[in-house]
Amino acid sequence: MRKWLLFLGIAVCTLPVVAQHGHGHSHIGERAIQFPDSENYLTLVCDFHQHTVFSDGSVWPDIRVQESLRDSVDAIAMTEHLEYQPHSDDIPHPDRNRSHQLAEEYARPYDMIVIPGAEITRDMPPGHVNALFIQDANKLLVNDSLAVFAEANRQGAFTFWNHPNWVAQREDGVARLTPFHRDLIDRKWLHGIEVVNDLTISKEALQIALDHDLTIMGTSDIHGLIDYQYDVAEGGHRPVTLVLCTERSAASIREALDAGRTVAWFENTLVGREANVREVVMASLSVRSAFYRGPSSIVDVTIRNDSDADYIIENLSGYSLQSGLGVLHLAPHAETTLSIMTGERVASFDLPLRILNAVITPEERLEINLPVTTE
Repeated sequence: MRKWLLFLGIAVCTLPVVAQHGHGHSHIGERAIQFPDSENYLTLVCDFHQHTVFSDGSVWPDIRVQESLRDSVDAIAMTEHLEYQPHSDDIPHPDRNRSHQLAEEYARPYDMIVIPGAEITRDMPPGHVNALFIQDANKLLVNDSLAVFAEANRQGAFTFWNHPNWVAQREDGVARLTPFHRDLIDRKWLHGIEVVNDLTISKEALQIALDHDLTIMGTSDIHGLIDYQYDVAEGGHRPVTLVLCTERSAASIREALDAGRTVAWFENTLVGREANVREVVMASLSVRSAFYRGPSSIVDVTIRNDSDADYIIENLSGYSLQSGLGVLHLAPHAETTLSIMTGERVASFDLPLRILNAVITPEERLEINLPVTTE
């Protein structure tokens, strides 16, 4: 784990044939990002900040589609820098929509959702901002920084502040609101903020999101190759936004983003508002069995985890465990048995747990309760 754990306070190749499962995820080997749907929502895996050679990235848009298929990403956006075009001498393109058009064409046979987008690239303030669900990226090429947001709003865009902790614009790495950002929020022209970007996470950005009702975003902001950047061959994964949707469609994604139903997934950690993180975690975990050992008062409780998260848990029940002391793990896509000493045999009891890698505020971790019925 990288240094960001201090914040938590706790310990390209040929396009493959893919099989469709559930609500549209394509699973390839063990690299697919998988979180189950809940009773209320589909959990869509989304990466809304990616670059290609049409701005300052290193690959053609078809590679972004191929990578996303391999990672079982449901929805993507090519968010090319509008103003920053370092490859323009070699790849001149007057149409800033071209990257999206190509990605949409490549993704069409695989039913992948491609959201039109662009990155407004300015000095601070406002810094860099992504605009999604736009109609024409070319019309965002205006000099005045407030006017560009007015145009994005006219096009019905969902906008979010990119890497507000970026050291190139914040030397101390601390995300802070400026009066310009406050004005955008007051005008309802800024709707979200990246709490997670590439290899970084920002507790200050999380607090800004909570204080100002901004949608919490997690993105790769990939410029090179996903496999290299995130050590996928060694079990790593790109950061993404889990969007809780009522159906698998661009319209439903937009509705969920507007409603703030998102969770960022970053280096085995979920980050989001409590209700959304709880939705994801409770969909992942289920008690499969609970048996007392013979005539003893020790019950073996088997918990199934159907997600990619290796949940790091703390026992809050007051019961001692024979299966371990202190911090425990619920392994991904596996069953884990906890041996619980209840003192006397009981027909049922509650098992409260703190999920140490489920962050709901900079200082708080999600607490859940698993009802247990013994057999």
